[in-house]
Amino acid sequence: MASAARPEEGAPLGPPPRLARALDEAEDDGAGRTWLRDLPELARDVLRRWELTPERVQEPGGRSSLLVLVRRADGGRAALKLLAPGADAAAQHAALERWDGFGAVRLLEADDAAGALLLERLHGEVSLSSLPEAKALLEAAGTVRRLWTEPDGGPYPSVAERTAPAAALLRAAADEPWAADVRPLAGQALAAHAELTAAEPERLLLHGRFREEKVLAGERAPWLAVGPDPLVGERAYDLALPVRDRLEDLVASPRGAAGARSRLARLADSLEVDRDRLRGWTVFRAVADGLPALGRGHRRGALLLEFASWF
Repeated sequence: MASAARPEEGAPLGPPPRLARALDEAEDDGAGRTWLRDLPELARDVLRRWELTPERVQEPGGRSSLLVLVRRADGGRAALKLLAPGADAAAQHAALERWDGFGAVRLLEADDAAGALLLERLHGEVSLSSLPEAKALLEAAGTVRRLWTEPDGGPYPSVAERTAPAAALLRAAADEPWAADVRPLAGQALAAHAELTAAEPERLLLHGRFREEKVLAGERAPWLAVGPDPLVGERAYDLALPVRDRLEDLVASPRGAAGARSRLARLADSLEVDRDRLRGWTVFRAVADGLPALGRGHRRGALLLEFASWF
């Protein structure tokens, strides 16, 4: 991961290019761009209130938050996360409190109104994606298993509620003239979504965006999950993104399809998840992400649709 420059004293804590691009492309009536404009002032306010000294902005960072590596008043290291509009700070706060550091990064402070979370410092440059595939898969399974717990209340949407907008967006994209060639695949994904959300086999607290890059090396535990988008529902939903980890390598491999199907089977069996439901969520989430991306001209959209076609 590229290193980040240390902000000069008094200089704005501006967003990395990755975050700025993501919010510029967001269809949020300009809320993301307004947040970016106000971000330096917001960051300085939270730093002052929590008596934090900034070290540097983490780059390349994420697409929905700014992460600033900081020192607390007692000299301890931490990471300040400022969430962009659309990210549910209250749900992240509640989930991190519920996990209390078990399998996930530990929460130190929170301000839901400001979208601010103070987190323990992890080794952001070392994720599960740095491990050989078999070892990464084993560690990913062990980590996500720790997160699946009773939700204990909390302001969490259900899987059906979370995925309804994505299904509507997918349906609209599939009707576009440029999507004619992939319309059957979109229909398959939408049919899977309808079947999967017709019944709720279990209601567990889920990470929501779990994948190798969301599991970082720590000091009090070898691997800890970060960046949740928490919701409640079935475990198969949480495994759909891990199935497509290392997507570009899979697509480039002559055995990519077989490798992806084998990965799905290994994840399902090791975590006692129904293979057919995992297959359905894998196809839906890949197509729901891939078709709109293809419409915006992103190469990853084509990769996701090819991946989905293997199932």
